[in-house]
Amino acid sequence: MLSVDDAIPARHFLKSFVRTSLTHKPASILMVSAHWETPQPAVSAIAGPSDTIHDFYNFPKPLYQLKYPAPGAPELANKVKKLLEAGGFEHVVEDKKRGLDHGAWVPLMLMYPDAHIPVCQLSVQTHMDATHHFNLGRAVAPLKKEGVLIVGSGSATHNLRTLIDPSDSVASWAAEFNNWLRDSLLAGRYEEVNQYLEKAPFAKQAHPRPEHLYPLHVAMGAAGVNAKAELIHDSWTSYTLSYASYKFYEST
Repeated sequence: MLSVDDAIPARHFLKSFVRTSLTHKPASILMVSAHWETPQPAVSAIAGPSDTIHDFYNFPKPLYQLKYPAPGAPELANKVKKLLEAGGFEHVVEDKKRGLDHGAWVPLMLMYPDAHIPVCQLSVQTHMDATHHFNLGRAVAPLKKEGVLIVGSGSATHNLRTLIDPSDSVASWAAEFNNWLRDSLLAGRYEEVNQYLEKAPFAKQAHPRPEHLYPLHVAMGAAGVNAKAELIHDSWTSYTLSYASYKFYEST
């Protein structure tokens, strides 16, 4: 609903993201979406405009009419594949047909409504752990020097069975997990974030499945050895859904 509902605070954050959080226009975007799960790491290598995948059900009809035909980034996909292979990931798939799922196009259409920046997606592997995804990020970190914006698109909390809409309050367990994640990231305790299942309160309640948190681990790994995290947005909807968002940068 971010794409159409002005009542969601995170929508306004994403619409202002380029103006408030970036210092330059990226040459291309590497998007890690919670909504592309594969057995092995995979990259989208579309030549030409990307298809818009409406991978959701029982939502208002206008959402299914939205299009985000951003150009694909096959050259970036090839670079990602080579970097991952050099980083020890032996089997990396290039998918030359897959378009952009809603974990990619919904935030991007708010950030870059003209759909003019080439986009490549990188998948997550839910049978693997957080450290695996952190290492994916470490492998692709050199892309930042080439002007590539690396984005992890998921949710700080994601338990759809606990949503209550509308709601002006936040569940205590969701807030506790969200606060732990914030404090850990801002303090640079990235290894603890990689071990969130053992370290975080209510980890399994906040994320019954890990796919919506793993994009964060990729972004965290891509930030580099001396990475610092900055909380750039913090809002809630539907009682348990956190839109907390972080920017990573290398400290000098």
